[in-house]
Amino acid sequence: MRRSTSRMLRAAALVALVGLLGGCAASAPAAHHTATTRPTPTASPTPAPVDPLAGMTLQQKVGQLFMVGTQATAADPTTLAAVGSLHVGNVFLAGRSHAGTNATAAIVKQFTALATPGATAGLPLLVATDQEGGEVQVLQGPGFDSMPTALQQGAMSPSALQSAAAGWGSQLAASGVNMNLAPVVDLIASPQFAANNPPIGGFDRQFGYDPATITSHADAFRAGMQTAGVVPVVKHFPGLGAVTENTDTDSGVTDTTTTATSPSVGVFKSEIDSGAKAVMMSTAIYTQLDPKSPAVFSPTIVTGLLRGTLGFDGVIMSDDLSAAEQTSAWSPADRAILALQAGVDIVLISASPELAAPMVAAVVAKAQADPAFAKVVDAAARHVVDLKRQQLR
Repeated sequence: MRRSTSRMLRAAALVALVGLLGGCAASAPAAHHTATTRPTPTASPTPAPVDPLAGMTLQQKVGQLFMVGTQATAADPTTLAAVGSLHVGNVFLAGRSHAGTNATAAIVKQFTALATPGATAGLPLLVATDQEGGEVQVLQGPGFDSMPTALQQGAMSPSALQSAAAGWGSQLAASGVNMNLAPVVDLIASPQFAANNPPIGGFDRQFGYDPATITSHADAFRAGMQTAGVVPVVKHFPGLGAVTENTDTDSGVTDTTTTATSPSVGVFKSEIDSGAKAVMMSTAIYTQLDPKSPAVFSPTIVTGLLRGTLGFDGVIMSDDLSAAEQTSAWSPADRAILALQAGVDIVLISASPELAAPMVAAVVAKAQADPAFAKVVDAAARHVVDLKRQQLR
């Protein structure tokens, strides 16, 4: 019995030992699942913004600041040379053409073919025209609708005008045009005064005679153009509705009533607040704003009022500075430099393309000699390049 009992005790002890070891083995994996400390993720550094002017030469930057005209019926050799040799980055189709969309596209292609990295830093050209309606419609013929005057457009509902403008914009796009120097948003006080207002009322270029009509229809016109991929330009800041002479054909054209708080300026504020990307400056003198200089040459009006007070951060362009009688007292070089110093981004040379060469040369020379002016050139070029990259690509 003792042997049997002894065997039984040893067996029991062995079973207990195995059970103990088995329990340890079962719990061992849990011991390996202890919490581990993971390294705190390091935030990736925010990449530095790419300078839109990176890699551009001074000549290429200056070229972006000019829009040079060509007759809409043929590619002017002088303008072709401006794009190909002077690095000019923008073209204006002037005059009148009845050749239609296909013929216009063939002319435009001669310019866009020159938009190479060597000529325009690889950026697309702004190809503009005046396609307002009525007597101010540069491009006509097969493929182009006959557009009613702005005054007739103002009698349409805004929705109908937007639809029509989308169609007109698609016709421009089909012809290679991607910017329309329209709509006119100048405020004329009354139908009676329109007859005494040669630049606007004399051609029924106004949508109406109150801010609400002008802004609602300008918004509709712009929206239609933008739908078609065409950049609209509102004009002529701070308004030509109160002048009695035409800046194209007369000198000393003066507005004695417009102030920073005038309803005519409020119209532009409304357009800016609703997304206008480009504004054209008037060349008239505004005695209540700056009695010494045409608006296009006035830092007070361009930078102070338009940029500062109204908060516009898009592209500012001049009216024609090549043949307008209003600015003929200044040399071509001074016209370009004064406009840029005032805060203008694109100098329009629509009527006399041969002035592009001396104007461009003057701006390049001043930028090389004057670091402060070189910064002005850079700021203007950034506005133009940003518009192209946002709207044309």
